[in-house]
Amino acid sequence: MSQLAAEVSGSLGSIGYGLAAIGPGVGVGIIFGNGTQALARQPEAAGLIRANQILGFAFCEALALIGLVMPFVYGT
Repeated sequence: MSQLAAEVSGSLGSIGYGLAAIGPGVGVGIIFGNGTQALARQPEAAGLIRANQILGFAFCEALALIGLVMPFVYGT
């Protein structure tokens, strides 16, 4: 009999979501980092820059929420 060095228990979907949450986290960081830089360079375009930041943030968070729901939909 061979023994396993480590055993994975629980839902692998939750591990997958934890790894998938890295993408939207990086995306949100890039969006707000570049938005802050753009505001520093062109303060007169603050309204347009802020609107684009909010739209990009919403898309990134939608991906994170879809990733949160999928393990429950397809998990066993």
